[in-house]
Amino acid sequence: MLLLKEKEFINWFPKNNLFLSIIMKLFLLVYVAIIALGSSFLFQDKELQKSIERGNEIYADFCITCHLDKGEGVKNVFPPLAKSDYLKKNREESIRGIKYGQKGELTVNGVTYNGVMTPMGLEDEEIADVMNYILNSWGNNSSKEIVTPDEVAAITAK
Repeated sequence: MLLLKEKEFINWFPKNNLFLSIIMKLFLLVYVAIIALGSSFLFQDKELQKSIERGNEIYADFCITCHLDKGEGVKNVFPPLAKSDYLKKNREESIRGIKYGQKGELTVNGVTYNGVMTPMGLEDEEIADVMNYILNSWGNNSSKEIVTPDEVAAITAK
């Protein structure tokens, strides 16, 4: 009985083994691609999560005084980091501001700020961590592209 069902199943496929070979190769290719992409996202997510946790501590030590607990800032004095259009459009400038300080006009969410942010004296890894925290908090939806210490190191003062 079982042999008959196996024969029926085998006869369901076209007699051409090329078709079966192509299907199996496509299946294998898609399977390998899914596993490779999935594992890279899982690895990055774990790395990003650890960076965000460290960044939270750095934010509490260095940034919270001006930008406040939820990143809302103080209107016309300290720009908000929460839901910040500036962060989304100016990643490199944002990193540079933390690394070297910032002064002059800056427009965030339609409000112009003209103040000074002194350099915090943070290491490149600490800057990367606090940027990852900010970019993934308070409605800032980062593209999940992690800020790395190498990216921070490559940014120089203007």
